[in-house]
Amino acid sequence: MYPLLFSLVLSKLDPERAHHLAFGVIKALPTAGFGRLVHRYTRPRTDLSVQALGLHFDTPFGVAAGFDKDAKGVIGLGQLGFGHIEVGTLTAHAQPGNELPRLFRLVPDRAVINRMGFNNGGADAARERLRRARATGGRPVIGVNIGKSRITAVEDATADYLISARALAPLADYLVVNVSSPNTPGLRGLQELELLRPLLTAVKDACGSTPLLVKIAPDLQDDEVVKIAELVVEIGLDGIIATNTTISRDGLTTPASVVEAAGAGGLSGAPLAARSLAVLRLIRSHVPAELCVISAGGIETAADVAERLDAGATLVQGYTAFLYRGPLWARQINRGLDALARAKR
Repeated sequence: MYPLLFSLVLSKLDPERAHHLAFGVIKALPTAGFGRLVHRYTRPRTDLSVQALGLHFDTPFGVAAGFDKDAKGVIGLGQLGFGHIEVGTLTAHAQPGNELPRLFRLVPDRAVINRMGFNNGGADAARERLRRARATGGRPVIGVNIGKSRITAVEDATADYLISARALAPLADYLVVNVSSPNTPGLRGLQELELLRPLLTAVKDACGSTPLLVKIAPDLQDDEVVKIAELVVEIGLDGIIATNTTISRDGLTTPASVVEAAGAGGLSGAPLAARSLAVLRLIRSHVPAELCVISAGGIETAADVAERLDAGATLVQGYTAFLYRGPLWARQINRGLDALARAKR
């Protein structure tokens, strides 16, 4: 039924409005009295669990940052069958993000362009919600993704990240430094090693025992990916998330006029799959087997998840296909992985 609903109703709505409507339902699941029943229907039927970052993940498939920016839907998303929820991106200072409209569907490509601009209520405002979510029984693993506040100059980025890290690391199962969104001026420049090394070192010190990962862009050159991977190993981070959205518009089937009308922003969804997979393989060939590598970008089916796991991903995340697959997307992934697991026996 969902493809019909999307075609006839949701695709006609402004994408951000449609997201807020759907998210309202997700937030209501735990309080509506049937969230646990939903979880019995969506969770894996076989043992798909993964041990990583000192944590137990019921399924390797989770929600990438950007869907639940303010940690308001963690429990509902877990009840839909996701094994981990990465909230954020959260910033030290609350900010409204970029002007509307800022989210655009490219339906023929099963893709999205966004220039949200880290719209969120700030790190402090998220703390109590994270505390409540952590206290909930049967919750998913909770990652927290942090970024630079727009009002903060690039040269002051480390101090800005440290505010968020100190506020949120104690309430996160793992923390992610986001230096790869194209929608905050100057942010991607922090991926340059002379800036990235002191930033990650300082945040690592502030995190204490909370596992720390860094999220990188797919638009880096291969040699830049390798250098960051080597830096992660050298300074003792716990993992890498590859990848964020791309600024490339190559190979799209959506009419050029539609793409141009959407304007600047990060492209996510199916067109990102090939590059995301290539970056995963490159990273895995240069880091120890025990380093956590989370693959994101272009994930839609259980076969996609299995391909990333076979290529060396520890965990896999998705976001854009949620818009096209609907609320039972995680269940579809889990059932597909169940079938693949049984077939290997």
